[in-house]
Amino acid sequence: MRNRMRMVRLNNGVKMPVVGFGTYSDDNDGEITQLAVRQALKMGYRHFDTAKIYGSEPALGKALTEAIADGVIQRKDVFVTSKLWSSDHHDPVSALKQTLDELGLDYIDMYLVHWPVKLKPGVNNPVPEESDFDDLDMENTWYWMEQCLAMGLCRCIGVSNFSTSKLQQLLCFATVPPAVNQVEMHPMWRQRKLREFCRRHRIHVSAYSPLGGPGNYWGSTAVVGHPVVKSIALKHDATPAQVALARGMSRGVSVIVKSFNQRRMKENIGAIEVELDEYDMLEIQRMEEWKIMRGEFLTNQTTSPYRTIQDLWDDEI
Repeated sequence: MRNRMRMVRLNNGVKMPVVGFGTYSDDNDGEITQLAVRQALKMGYRHFDTAKIYGSEPALGKALTEAIADGVIQRKDVFVTSKLWSSDHHDPVSALKQTLDELGLDYIDMYLVHWPVKLKPGVNNPVPEESDFDDLDMENTWYWMEQCLAMGLCRCIGVSNFSTSKLQQLLCFATVPPAVNQVEMHPMWRQRKLREFCRRHRIHVSAYSPLGGPGNYWGSTAVVGHPVVKSIALKHDATPAQVALARGMSRGVSVIVKSFNQRRMKENIGAIEVELDEYDMLEIQRMEEWKIMRGEFLTNQTTSPYRTIQDLWDDEI
């Protein structure tokens, strides 16, 4: 990399790297994850994204602890994000303390509510059964998220997978507004309405699956394989992945990339150097839209608060 990692200043003054390294994998192999994190650190990645439900917190923590002990980095130079799983809404403080134990850290930089869904305590299945759902009291959940912040267990709090409407409801009772909303966003799911709302309320948008999630069981190659994206990549002597990531960053969005392949890891972080022009942006704006991670597994007709995905996303899908 020619330049240092770019940063975004959040609404509480904390700075966050614009490119994050995702640690979710279908295999959840701890040794492979540790090696990938150490390689990512050498390449310049300084933001690492995990979650309890990913099962990658221990591997990430071990890799960071070793890198700090070896003098590769200092703790203050790394930004760590994790997430409150849906079965832990009853006690976010204890959940975050458990996350810190798994990571071997005294604090994390960002703690996000993973989904606007509450499951019964102990449910760690990412695809819940009908009997697993519980009544969500987001006001109570957010109060305890704020307590996590007040106790110094994290530096920032935020949400993930929240629609514009759900953010508006949260802002009605939040003493501390969310610093981040992490959502799916890529050239085929551009989130214009949500981005505008977040801009007005100084909530930073962070994009997961900024390439459409290729390689994941639920993902697609439609984004990086799209003729428009490939054409723009050829024009800039870049790759389709770099174009997709550069488009997000040009809109003021941070991106969470996930690949443990060294070539693609270098390619992804290299997107910082790609600059798109106005014509490129217009071409992407004309592309069809398609939300890939739709969340059907969180809907049902009996116990979930969301009967349909339109309910989950408040008709923003």
